[in-house]
Amino acid sequence: MTDAFIASRPTAPDGEAGPSAAQRIYAAIVDRILNGDLRPGDALNEQLLAEHFGVSRTPVREALQHLSIAGLAQRGTRRSFMVRRLDQPALDDLFETMGEIEALCAQYSARRMTAVERRTLAQLVADGADFVRRGDAAAYAGLNTQFHSALFDGAHNVSLREIARILRVRTAPYREAQFRQTDRLRSSQAEHEKILAAILEERPQDARAAMHAHVATTALNVTRMITRSPGRGAGI
Repeated sequence: MTDAFIASRPTAPDGEAGPSAAQRIYAAIVDRILNGDLRPGDALNEQLLAEHFGVSRTPVREALQHLSIAGLAQRGTRRSFMVRRLDQPALDDLFETMGEIEALCAQYSARRMTAVERRTLAQLVADGADFVRRGDAAAYAGLNTQFHSALFDGAHNVSLREIARILRVRTAPYREAQFRQTDRLRSSQAEHEKILAAILEERPQDARAAMHAHVATTALNVTRMITRSPGRGAGI
């Protein structure tokens, strides 16, 4: 993760840098949120997490506090934590910001991507088409993350990349579920192809517009899903 908490790795006894227990737990929970295993409203039980990771409750508590600071967790009943559940205005704000940031990444990528980066992006889009044909939502979701990350890197702007990644982590619990819908797999792939074409043809403004529309469509799909189905509240 690019989160500052994960980036600050202490020195291990042998002189090599290594993550603390709290950092490992934090990263593991973030990964579960990113891949959809943990969804908004799911419980993050301190004792169960301590048993799962084989640690005391102290590093778990530290990890949960940093998840809260990152906007991924919130206090539930009896001061326990759960995956943060955002209301519609908060989600609208996040997606609006993400749309502008990712559109700028696409615009800069059209100007700045190297030939190798462009070939990598094209291969990702080709792989995406294969996953859509097979109806493999899980594989497509993983590829989708790689596609957007490639654009963040291709913008060649470190500050922009970090902001974009933070926003994707914040919205991940809501975005991933959309790929369970076959129609969304197809439309997302078509949107990726449009973004790719603009980048390969070095049309920055078209790349920006295509990405802006892509994120707006994602936001609309998320809103529809939230309206149709309440949170689960299972968790760990």
